[in-house]
Amino acid sequence: MSPRRKDAMRLRTIEDLDIIKRFTLEISSINSHLKELRQIWSKTLGISGPQWMILIAVSDLDKDGGVPVNVVSKLLHVDPSFVTTHSKLLEQKGLLRRASSPTDARVVQMSLTEKTWKHMASLAEQHSAIRKFVFEEFNRNELIAFTAKLATLNKRLEKVCLRVAADFI
Repeated sequence: MSPRRKDAMRLRTIEDLDIIKRFTLEISSINSHLKELRQIWSKTLGISGPQWMILIAVSDLDKDGGVPVNVVSKLLHVDPSFVTTHSKLLEQKGLLRRASSPTDARVVQMSLTEKTWKHMASLAEQHSAIRKFVFEEFNRNELIAFTAKLATLNKRLEKVCLRVAADFI
């Protein structure tokens, strides 16, 4: 059997699998649970779930100089104007600092305030217990491999979305 025919058979088998539907539903369900957790944690600060995600992104990315708005928007897959609008609201609540970049005044650097760092530290034990419970089935290498596979799926889905959107333009 030719390699081309083998590939075609493999693709047909994959397309026919109900497991793809199950996988999609499981991912959707995981997203719902993560959204619920974000809502719970965001309420402790009186902010929205997306605003919580901005704070989490800044806390992960900030290396002592702040994080540009466009970097956070790319990580969260949202428009930079969304991050700008919500970061201003977070700044008004005293949860985020916004400052012009010392190298380019057009770039806004965001960093967490001491108040936010303290709040995140107060949740650290709970977050650690949750991570341990949720990911106890994975060792470090398995989790790295699984995350890499998910990243590959994410990139492919992004490409598919662009293709499908182009078909309807």
